[in-house]
Amino acid sequence: MNDSPSRQRILVTGGAGFIGVNLIRKLLQNGHRVLNFDALTYAGNLSSLGECESHENYEFVHGDITDHDLLKSTISRFRPERIFHLAAESHVDRSIKDPLRFVKTNMLGTATLLEATLDFWQDMGKQEKGHFKFIHISTDEVFGSLGESGAFDESSKYFPRSPYSASKAGSDHLVAAWRETYGLPTIITNSSNNYGPYQYPEKLIPKVISNSIRQLPIPIYGTGSNIRDWIHVEDHCDALLLISEHGEIGASYAIGGSDEWSNLKLVRELCKILAGLSDEFPEYPALKNAVSGIRFVEDRLGHDFRYAIDSSKIKRELGWLPRWDSEKGFESTVRWYLQNKDWWEALAECNDSDRRRNK
Repeated sequence: MNDSPSRQRILVTGGAGFIGVNLIRKLLQNGHRVLNFDALTYAGNLSSLGECESHENYEFVHGDITDHDLLKSTISRFRPERIFHLAAESHVDRSIKDPLRFVKTNMLGTATLLEATLDFWQDMGKQEKGHFKFIHISTDEVFGSLGESGAFDESSKYFPRSPYSASKAGSDHLVAAWRETYGLPTIITNSSNNYGPYQYPEKLIPKVISNSIRQLPIPIYGTGSNIRDWIHVEDHCDALLLISEHGEIGASYAIGGSDEWSNLKLVRELCKILAGLSDEFPEYPALKNAVSGIRFVEDRLGHDFRYAIDSSKIKRELGWLPRWDSEKGFESTVRWYLQNKDWWEALAECNDSDRRRNK
């Protein structure tokens, strides 16, 4: 399949977040013109884009996706050929403490973006309309929890079990409704857990690394038996680019790494990698004993047992294959955080303060 698409104008919502940053970097490398629309909440970090900020094909607009007028004027001026909708509140723990914030951003924000996009799309000429695509990036958590076997795919029924997953499920349904009602050319993707560079330190993998360096406890919910399917963010972004070019309008695509780890096994593996890199990074003497920092804590409310994705459709129809396996991906990620303490240290300390205030 042709992997050299024509240069396009692409709007990315939430482009200062983890997946957005990695996606924008790829888009600019491929020669596209990119507009990043982001509210810069706690998890949005423009420094993650570094040299991209001075790129001639990059533009940033500071805005909230619930602001219809700003969205409409931005879309009308920029005239995107693709929209990647990544802007979302995404952390389950935060959704349990502040569910209405998630409903506002993930559902009202998505509906507002859809309305602004529809206004723009309906005014397009026939040729432009035929080329435009709206790609909505969602999560496997909308399908609920799996038992010991099985995997989610595009036919899985929705059964969200947290305020976060419910708000994302609602956003998926809104996107599908705008497609069916108005004909807006949309595609929905549902991915498994992402990992890699530039992930906010509250997430499990960067938390293990940053807490080990700072000699802080590494918290594991319950017994650590909950299982997740992990995918490297670069593989996810490659899939999104492929879908934006060759994906079927109105379809959904499940994207996963087929790489399942229990939380306890994953944390122990990360500690093993940290210990193995201790001689290379003598400035972090605590790495050798990282595993001793593991602490079991009270389980999360409504904690889903297992997620797994069957990516057969995107592999079969679009020829996508993940390039990162966990052995290479986990070590590369650990090494990135060890080499980029300046990027995450202040964020981790800020997150620690937030957690103490919210107890």
